[in-house]
Amino acid sequence: MPQFVLFSRVITGASLLLLAALAHAEPVTVASATSPDKVLKVSLQLDGGMPSYRVERFGQEVVGNSKLGFQLRDGRLDRDLAVLGQTSRSVDETWEQPWGERRVTRNHYNEFTVQLGETTGAKRRLDVVFRVYDDGLGFRYHFPEQPNLREAIIDDELTEFAITPASTAWWIPAGEPIHYEYLYQRTPLDQLPLAHTPMTLRSSEGLHVSIHEAALVDYAGMWLRRTDGQRLRAQLSPSAEGWKVRRALPFNTPWRTLQISDTAGGLVESSLILNLNDPNVLGDVSWVKPSKYLGVWWSMHLDEESWATGPKHAATTAKTRKVIDFAAKHGFRGVLVEGWNPGWDGMWVGNGYDFDFTRPTADFDIEALSAYGAKKGVHLIGHHETGCAIEHYEDQLGAALDLYARLGVDSFKSGYVCDDGQVDRRNPAGGPLWREWHDGQFMARHHLKVVQEAAKRHIAVNPHEPIKDTGLRRTYPNWITREGARGMEYNAWGQPPNPPEHEVNLVFTRMLSGPMDYTPGILSLKGRHGQAIPSTLARQLALYVVLYSPIQMAADLPEHYEQNREAFRFIEDVAVDWDDTRVLDGEVGDYVTIVRKDRNSRDWFLGSITDESGRVLPVSLGFLEPGVRYRAEIYRDGDGADFRSNPFAFKREVREVTSADVMNIVLAPGGGQAIRFTPL
Repeated sequence: MPQFVLFSRVITGASLLLLAALAHAEPVTVASATSPDKVLKVSLQLDGGMPSYRVERFGQEVVGNSKLGFQLRDGRLDRDLAVLGQTSRSVDETWEQPWGERRVTRNHYNEFTVQLGETTGAKRRLDVVFRVYDDGLGFRYHFPEQPNLREAIIDDELTEFAITPASTAWWIPAGEPIHYEYLYQRTPLDQLPLAHTPMTLRSSEGLHVSIHEAALVDYAGMWLRRTDGQRLRAQLSPSAEGWKVRRALPFNTPWRTLQISDTAGGLVESSLILNLNDPNVLGDVSWVKPSKYLGVWWSMHLDEESWATGPKHAATTAKTRKVIDFAAKHGFRGVLVEGWNPGWDGMWVGNGYDFDFTRPTADFDIEALSAYGAKKGVHLIGHHETGCAIEHYEDQLGAALDLYARLGVDSFKSGYVCDDGQVDRRNPAGGPLWREWHDGQFMARHHLKVVQEAAKRHIAVNPHEPIKDTGLRRTYPNWITREGARGMEYNAWGQPPNPPEHEVNLVFTRMLSGPMDYTPGILSLKGRHGQAIPSTLARQLALYVVLYSPIQMAADLPEHYEQNREAFRFIEDVAVDWDDTRVLDGEVGDYVTIVRKDRNSRDWFLGSITDESGRVLPVSLGFLEPGVRYRAEIYRDGDGADFRSNPFAFKREVREVTSADVMNIVLAPGGGQAIRFTPL
């Protein structure tokens, strides 16, 4: 008799009924937690030994059953699992940022950890940790030390996000050459291809969700790939060696995060990403100085000068002295200089092997300039463009940072200009170079190494073309800002330049991950060869409040500030380090109004911007101190202002206000408004 017939007879009767019941059984909840005020509930489930989770908000499902687990090189770790144990705890604490959007942050959550173990095979173990806040949640995996798994080689992470309510998504593509430097697309979530995080969603009923990650350390960055309907799966940035992540045990993965809010502004005000990172490990970081800076920079994007040596070279001793003089006159602490070192001649993009980070070009006297700036209270800001020759840069890193430390250069900007997936990495076996992605495990290790080496010398780091922000500035406060999006330089030469909705989109997408060095303040409103920048004059001022960074560049040429002295006054006065931040109103891609309180005075600053549509926004001044009269210095769009036809229409006016007042913020198409409130 054939073997399959024998087997069929074995499972008849009661056994067949049991198998049928198991096939239709609902997942069994093995652990759950609600947020402190019972806004959110997270449940961890096992379905035939396969783990999943779901999220409810006020009893309504936000994330349906979503798988958890891994595809390891030695087999899947997402099935035949049983609970070995579990723990839970609640935390309610406050901590103080040395610099940031607000001084004091509350960290209030309920947490559970479930230890899972295989019931068959190698009996491998995997822990899952969930932290549940009122405004979102984070979860991560922990690979504990164990006898049958010494090293995890991760080919795929199987984490899912099955979004329940029909939603619109704002996203940029992942796995593409230009890394994060794209305009945001708005599509139904069920049309999403492959996207970077943070990715922002809005349901048809107005619920806002942002999916991202926190504490990305020695691991590959997470992309999001839609598999079916609104079900998303984590896709890790690749490694040149074929796997995605390779780690010795024990270790934690990054947190997978969901910020959830009734309003778009609630996403911005959330501290979830920071709270999921470890506290400061550097100790006293009073040497990290939030400040504003100028630069030898914009003229090169205008193609008036060059990074390369020769008659158009911008980074000369004479040119830099003039910018230092301007900075000292107007109260700017720093001057960034790009193109100061050898290596810029010829094709350096994706080919940074000629860069020398330990000596200047013949026409740039770095010793004399650093001393000249010091006498005037101005610090040179260093610049390290790697051209993606990573180990070539790392070979010089210690000596390059020693040079900066000796000269009083206490912050620097780095660069990684090459197509994504084309970062050079030495092949120890010889042969062709390996090619890595900007957000793979190799680069996660590299960026943290740079930050740690800089911290040893009390130097702050501002990477461009970086790995994305995941809140590590809490742990390493010298990681002060970064680029990681389509910045102002695209307004010089981009086709198209950044449309007015772009900066509004940034607030509710990219900026949810952390500060951005957008380099605002182009008061000339002109790019290369006269290309018009899609902005009014007042909007350029509002960007200093709307787009948060603890270091802010006045990116235009000094002569353009001299030509626009009335508007430039706000750039001189605006703070960069904040005691509090509030989003008064806003919608993704449409408009936003943000107020911030200066950490070093009683002043408040307001920034408001809109997309291509003009708007009138009523703003309550209830954030001001009650019973106090304030002098409001208003920098607004003038009559008839329009970013297309009349961008320079501008008005500065002064009035007295109190916390009981309501102001109408009138924004021109592509416009903005900036206000400084000073107690009388």
